[in-house]
Amino acid sequence: MAPKVNSLHDLPAPVPPPGRTRLAAAVGAATAGVSRRLGRGSGSVIGGRAVLLVDPRALGRLSAGRTVALVSGTNGKTTTTSLLAAALGGPGRVDTNLLGANLIPGLVAALAAGAPERPAVLEVDEAWLARVVDATRPQAVALLNLSRDQLDRNNEVRTLANLWRRTFESHPEVTVVANADDPLVVWGAGRAGSVRWVGAGQPWKDDAGGCPQCGGRIDFDDSGSGWRCGDCDLQRPALDVRMEGAEVVWAGGPSVTPELHLPGRANRANAAMALATAEVLGTAPSVSAPALGSLREVVGRYAVVDAGGQRARLLLAKNPAGWLEVFDFLRPSPIPVVIAINARIADGRDPSWLWDVPFERLRGRFVVATGERSRDLAVRLHYAEVDHVREPDLARAVAAGRAPEVDVVANYTSFQQLRGLLA
Repeated sequence: MAPKVNSLHDLPAPVPPPGRTRLAAAVGAATAGVSRRLGRGSGSVIGGRAVLLVDPRALGRLSAGRTVALVSGTNGKTTTTSLLAAALGGPGRVDTNLLGANLIPGLVAALAAGAPERPAVLEVDEAWLARVVDATRPQAVALLNLSRDQLDRNNEVRTLANLWRRTFESHPEVTVVANADDPLVVWGAGRAGSVRWVGAGQPWKDDAGGCPQCGGRIDFDDSGSGWRCGDCDLQRPALDVRMEGAEVVWAGGPSVTPELHLPGRANRANAAMALATAEVLGTAPSVSAPALGSLREVVGRYAVVDAGGQRARLLLAKNPAGWLEVFDFLRPSPIPVVIAINARIADGRDPSWLWDVPFERLRGRFVVATGERSRDLAVRLHYAEVDHVREPDLARAVAAGRAPEVDVVANYTSFQQLRGLLA
């Protein structure tokens, strides 16, 4: 059983990994370096695979004796991971994986490239969380939300919630920081040994209408003050941390206003989750809240780039729940919106989720549909009665906005393509 941690200094001195693991880390670093030199990407995934080829138990061995915090959920993982890493000290003081490599090879690569005396903050795919908890024995796990995402290759959300529930029942030593406004997250965290409940909000409710405990109907209070099942005792738990406008407030404790440059309600919620997790690890809110101001973008998200004389702001949205939050980020008309949609393996092959997004909210403004599935998007925009043009070429799509300022919203692989083109 991992020791209970009250601060980042409570753990004993880190144990150096065995020789085989050190050899594996060297092989992984060399492999990643070759990948980068060949222009095949960051090398984080292939480097991690090389490490695991030499030492299949590398994840557990590289995390042994370290302070480890995991961040998981459908949306907001990368941003919350970045915020938590900043709260704990930032680059050079915290090891993390911020390039979307959130499966085991990416986690191994991040740990192998880091230093065993530094804490590790790791973004973890929600379907892989159980295996990562088993291997790393983290001190804290932040659970953000659960909604439909890539169901052509991923588990149904209630299956994931049940998997989380069994995982934390098996690891009572782990402190869970959970979004109390998502019934699926509450169910998933319900048997954890210790939980900090955060009122982080959950505007997207279409995946949480059925009670995961009894199958009854979840009734949401329209005022935003809570939810409960109409047929059993499952309800929103009492909050340990809540959001009050721009403030993050601890029950019976401090309140802080994070220095936050990232836009929208969703990022205020991400900040609240990060601060609550940092507090579990012993970093006082008065210290961590100002540290969040170091972030103005997160791996290209929210960055403003020059695109041939146009200023393009880059946003990521990969599923209906994410889009509902992005509508809060968009600048008002007449600024046009460029939407890029691919349907590769990393995105999910099935783009039918586009019909669950309320694109009707874009009526009255000009939209450019682009990406490999621009036809699917254009059909959806047509039925939403949104004024649009279709330009499949990503490089030309921004120019098709015909304005000095544009907001560009892309799903995962099209976002990476756009970053490469506009960089």
